[in-house]
Amino acid sequence: MGSVPSTPRKSGTFSPETAEYLIGTFVDDQPFPLSSEFWQKLLELPLNVQWPAQRVQQACELLAKNNCHTRHLAKILFHLACCLQESVSSSGVSPLVYEKAVNALYFSSIFLKYLIESVQGNIQLYLSLEDNEAVLKDVLRDQSIENFVMRNVLNFIASVEVSPDTFLLHLELLNFMIIAMSTQLLCGSSPGPNDVNPFLDAAMAQDSSLIGSVVRKLLLNFMMRSDVPFNRATYSILSDGSQSSVLQRVGSAAANIVLFPFSYFVSSSGEGSKSPIADISIHVLLVLVHYHKCVVREDYVNDKSSTSDFLLKEDSQFSDNPYCKALEHAIDCELDRVDIEGNAHSARHIKLPFALLFDTLGICLADEAAVLLLYSLLQGNSAFLEYVLVRTDLDTLLMPILEALYNASTRTANQIYMLLIILLILSQDSSFNASIHKLILTGVPWYKERLLHQTSLGSFMVVILIRTVQFNLSKLRDVYLQTTCLATLANMAPHVHRLSAYASQRLVSLFDMLSRKYNKLAERGDNKLHTAKGNSFEGNNLVEDMSTELHIYTDFLRLVLEIINAILTYALPRNPEVVYAIMHRQEVFQPFKNHPRFNELIDNIYSVLDFFNSHMDAQRENGDWSVNEVLQVIIVNCRSWRGDGMKMFTQLRFTYEQESHPEEFFIPYVWQLVLSHCGFSFNTGAINLFPVDLQTEGLENRVVGSTFQNGDFDKPEYQLDP
Repeated sequence: MGSVPSTPRKSGTFSPETAEYLIGTFVDDQPFPLSSEFWQKLLELPLNVQWPAQRVQQACELLAKNNCHTRHLAKILFHLACCLQESVSSSGVSPLVYEKAVNALYFSSIFLKYLIESVQGNIQLYLSLEDNEAVLKDVLRDQSIENFVMRNVLNFIASVEVSPDTFLLHLELLNFMIIAMSTQLLCGSSPGPNDVNPFLDAAMAQDSSLIGSVVRKLLLNFMMRSDVPFNRATYSILSDGSQSSVLQRVGSAAANIVLFPFSYFVSSSGEGSKSPIADISIHVLLVLVHYHKCVVREDYVNDKSSTSDFLLKEDSQFSDNPYCKALEHAIDCELDRVDIEGNAHSARHIKLPFALLFDTLGICLADEAAVLLLYSLLQGNSAFLEYVLVRTDLDTLLMPILEALYNASTRTANQIYMLLIILLILSQDSSFNASIHKLILTGVPWYKERLLHQTSLGSFMVVILIRTVQFNLSKLRDVYLQTTCLATLANMAPHVHRLSAYASQRLVSLFDMLSRKYNKLAERGDNKLHTAKGNSFEGNNLVEDMSTELHIYTDFLRLVLEIINAILTYALPRNPEVVYAIMHRQEVFQPFKNHPRFNELIDNIYSVLDFFNSHMDAQRENGDWSVNEVLQVIIVNCRSWRGDGMKMFTQLRFTYEQESHPEEFFIPYVWQLVLSHCGFSFNTGAINLFPVDLQTEGLENRVVGSTFQNGDFDKPEYQLDP
């Protein structure tokens, strides 16, 4: 691809040589002005000819070398924006306009991606154009290229409906957005003031009305889940025959430099994706919603004595994210209601079909991106949370969540934690805790340990949460995951209604399992301390390590006792199976009767045991009692239970709050999800956002809740709920 004449030759048809000629001209060192006929010929080029991946790599390298002089990347982006303007403004748009826009997207995506992932040091995309470009004054005015492009990309997405004619263009625009925003992969895990994200910053700078429309459209894409509206075999660029197109060859694994639509239609398992637009729409939305731009405080700029190249976490400031705000202010389009102050909802509120969103999330929660979207909605949008809580079919959301937790061994630790946080957020509402026990499941075919028939959703949720605790203790050993499970159970406990026999048994077994672990730790600590007592330094370290782990299990044990106490204190008459399970395994509580951290809670349990044991003895006859006979006695005496001798404890209520810097988790997490599903790879050597060869570390969000009146969690993350 050496030097080429300044004017490409004209021809009514395009041959393979002409395609190579025009692309060679595009990447060469001779600049073409925006008004040149060359750009129209390039954009009208049918991309259905073969071109080896090696030549594509060479073309990208040449453009990277010459772009600082030619500014051809900025110029192809400019023409892309103009094509999109024409596609939106024209009535009865011809297919040629869409084809030119798709071609501009292909070229832009190929070379922009290569420039981003091949950057050495500071990223330089050379997006500015020469002042002597006459066309700029009429079109750009005072806009930057990146702002001009993003405004038109977002405007097309928001205003043009997905149809058979526009499907491919919509898909490639979303692909382009992922590539344009991938500059974030070059940044560190914590956003800094020197991060360079020109297209993301341009997206944030758009009018609030456009941003709201984009958020709404991306969510509608996710909900509508449009199928591919054509037979891909009729489209040459999507053909998987022997005659590979330019972009297919470019998209080969060897080239590793391009995004092309074929990968969205054929998954690694060979099964076609039914809704590629829905999938990538949710990824684009998550990137936009969780973006945080770090800005330098004025006092930091004026501090001449500062020699640091970065801001301390405590000094970091972030500009508002308008996409996050739009998502938080979304309301149900079915309700034209007035807010608490009596004011009609302003135009800043986007309207969405919450019913369809609820149902769509229910069928998509096997996907981590859908889980993260549900979390974002429940955590940030009070209107959607309120809508979910009043639904009578909560199993639509809860059963996919519980199934994912049941299969925790096949899920990432972060996905498990997000699912548990969703349950914790929901359990903060007393009506939720009451309603889940009224919904009866006829059966759960995927639960293999036991045949479940006519069990309540609440009972099943208790079973799965306890199972998750056991899984975590044996595999993940994550303290915060454990606490989230137990905090959710604690929120549910006072509202438990007719807990099933199986769930009741599992609850007592959970205490038994934790108590045995606690006793082993205490015994091991004593043995190691005795062994190391000759070395004071080593002994002190052992004491500290064993004391920390023992303290954690002490807190876990106490929390389980709090859960059992809450059921016995506030809901005993409605839960005879819990009483039966405690009576059946009452020996497991005996060793802790005199423990200073547990004695008051154990005393309450023995008040219940004494009451029911005495009634059992009074009615006992010769011979053994059957389970049903014992249960019947318990049910009868539950009616006369008055709670005499029970000590009342403050009812526990745990709430979830994000850490002060949630972006340190969510930005890397979102991009890991995007890269694992987007259909193209990124140069791993250029990724600084997260360690490529390691799993993401534990989620940095915490549970905050009520302190324990008797033996608090000595951790700053736990706060008293007002």
